[in-house]
Amino acid sequence: MENNSNPVGLKNIILVASGKGGVGKSTVTNNLAISLAKRGLKVGILDADIYGPSQPRMLGINNEKPSSGKNGKINTIEKYGIRCMSIGLLIDEKRPIVWRGPMVHGALEQLIKDVNWGELDMLLVDMPPGTGDIHLTLSQKFFISGAIIVSTPQDIALIDAQKGLNMFKKVNVPIIGIIENMSFFLCPNCNERHEIFGNGGAKETANNLKETFLGEIPLYTEIRIKSDNGEPIIEKNNDQINKYFFKITDEVEKFLKENSAI
Repeated sequence: MENNSNPVGLKNIILVASGKGGVGKSTVTNNLAISLAKRGLKVGILDADIYGPSQPRMLGINNEKPSSGKNGKINTIEKYGIRCMSIGLLIDEKRPIVWRGPMVHGALEQLIKDVNWGELDMLLVDMPPGTGDIHLTLSQKFFISGAIIVSTPQDIALIDAQKGLNMFKKVNVPIIGIIENMSFFLCPNCNERHEIFGNGGAKETANNLKETFLGEIPLYTEIRIKSDNGEPIIEKNNDQINKYFFKITDEVEKFLKENSAI
């Protein structure tokens, strides 16, 4: 494969990234993927966090093993209308990955090129935290339609998010926008909003950088419970929460349509 070209069938590759861990990026990724699939789009998820894959458990497919296709490539696992591939589906989830950089890069390329993704409107890549080699490898080897930055409202998270955003700009990856996760605590009993981590920092950062603010997602107990149980919240008819994901979905669709990507 030549640099900056995608396997046949992958129309768009979108990176979902954060400058640091613990901001809920994986939860955002799978709920956004399912929300996009509900719009009739063909969507896949690549779990690119080789050292700490979480999508198999969050999607409830951690006990499934991919099969091999007739072409020798690995078949994805399908759940909730999306296709998924992760190193966590190929090894025991309790087994640590003790690989040096070149092995990680090779595995990541295989998870894209040697997988039967089929025809997808978009492949969402759940990126590892930071701004390391995996980010550079993907941007150099494949054509990336855009990147989504996930942050929390705290200053320290926003500083790291800006580093990630600027890194993508340096390698000419378009920025789709910024999401503020855990934007506020939504009490499940009284429905009151409590801004325990502050609020609005990601929106202010997006405005200062002249980037799109995609939306906010509350800190809500049911999101965590459903993720731990392999049942993304977007699958439940919880209008109180799903409306936040649907707003972000609208913004992502708008970006892709404006750039003739779907």
